[in-house]
Amino acid sequence: MEEPQVLDAYDFAFLAGGAQRVVDSAVIALSERGLLKLSGPRVRAVGEVLPEHPVERALVVSCLRNRSTASVQAALQRSPEVEAIGRRLAAQGLVKGSRCRLTRLGRQRLREAGGTGLPAFAFGGPSDLGDGPVRRGPVGARPIPSGLGRSLIRLGKALDHDSDAPSDPGDTFSCGGGSDSY
Repeated sequence: MEEPQVLDAYDFAFLAGGAQRVVDSAVIALSERGLLKLSGPRVRAVGEVLPEHPVERALVVSCLRNRSTASVQAALQRSPEVEAIGRRLAAQGLVKGSRCRLTRLGRQRLREAGGTGLPAFAFGGPSDLGDGPVRRGPVGARPIPSGLGRSLIRLGKALDHDSDAPSDPGDTFSCGGGSDSY
């Protein structure tokens, strides 16, 4: 019988909660290592170090400027790096179908990984975090109350749009990437 392949924290995060859990885990991990700065519902990469893991690297590159956490999370979920995790797990028989549902083998691998020393947030998501800057950042962010008026909401959307636009018209960097298969 073939030896099962070694899975990393992001593989287990995908098994535990899909693409959203992978993105949440990357935001939390990079924030805890000081490579991302969270300010309420906004996120920005700090420092000039690019992490080695492809998902973490894609996250840092997408946050070189101050961006809304929601837009970064939405784009990264559909990124080629996160989709590659799903394809790899499907090839190993751990997930199946277009919605990447766990197979029996996937559920077994997830149960076995429980006490392996991987971060708890990879399995349980942001709810497994204690109080701290990450919990107060995107996890604790609340939507703008409707009583503040349309002008303030439009201003916020305009700021999001301006900060997400490339600074150079010749800059072809696209945060979306990947297909819309998820």
